[in-house]
This record gives sequence, C-alpha cells and structure tokens, in this order.
Amino acid sequence: MRLEEAIKQKEFTDSYNKAIVNLHYTQSYLVTKQSCLFKPFGLSPEQYNVLRILRGQKGSPITVSSIQDRMLNKMSNASRLVEKLKQKGMVVREECPTDRRQVDILITEKGMDVLSQLHNQMHELNRTLVQLNGEEVDQLNDLLDKLRG
Repeated sequence: MRLEEAIKQKEFTDSYNKAIVNLHYTQSYLVTKQSCLFKPFGLSPEQYNVLRILRGQKGSPITVSSIQDRMLNKMSNASRLVEKLKQKGMVVREECPTDRRQVDILITEKGMDVLSQLHNQMHELNRTLVQLNGEEVDQLNDLLDKLRG
C-alpha cells in the first residue's frame, strides 16, 4: 500500500519529508508485525533484541551498559528490560568477579530456547515483510546505510 493511502495524505512538503514519514511509518509497521510474533512468548521487540545481543556473546557475560550501546532502539531502558527478562528466567545477573560494582548479564537456557523457537518464525516473517528480490534487498540495505552516513 502506498504511503499516501495508508495515512490518507495526498501530498507532502517535498520528497525528503515523504521519505522521513515513510521511514517512520514503515518502522512502526514492522514493529507491530514483530510484536504479534513475540506476544505468545511474553516478549517485546526490545526484550527480543536484548536476548539476541546476549546470544551473540556466546556465553561471555556482558554489562547492562554494553547491552544499551548495542540496542537497536537507543531510547530503551536496558536495565528495566534485563530485569523483566530475569523475572521470566531468560537471563541471569551475576556480580562481576573483578569489579563488584559491575553486574554481568548472561542468557539462560530458557532464553536460548525461546530464541531457537522464534528463529524459523522470524526468518519467515522477514521474507513476508520484505517483499523484494535479493538484488533489491541489497540495494535497500545500501541505501539505508548511506542514509545514516
């Protein structure tokens, strides 16, 4: 569906304004679709992002501030997200042996299991949402990288 139809706006100030509105609208659309996938697991997109960051550590601990630095949504509160995941048994918090002021975060087996269960569903959802061929997907990624400078 064209942006103009989706938001019922016939014209934009210029193409740059339309591009920004289009990016915001598309981001919201993608998050909404992902949220439906995560809901049965009791996860938000941000919590899913934290689990993926922790899985990428391959068993090595990471601090909350390092998680925050890697978050897709920089406005997320990583401490709160980690606490919610801890309550669900998907992560553990441990005192750092070399610096007692620092807290290390690790993904649990349950967290890994949830990511494993979501893997194929996410793969399928990505293919459904991004209705582009391989060359177009590469071009889109290049353009988005270029947009961010």
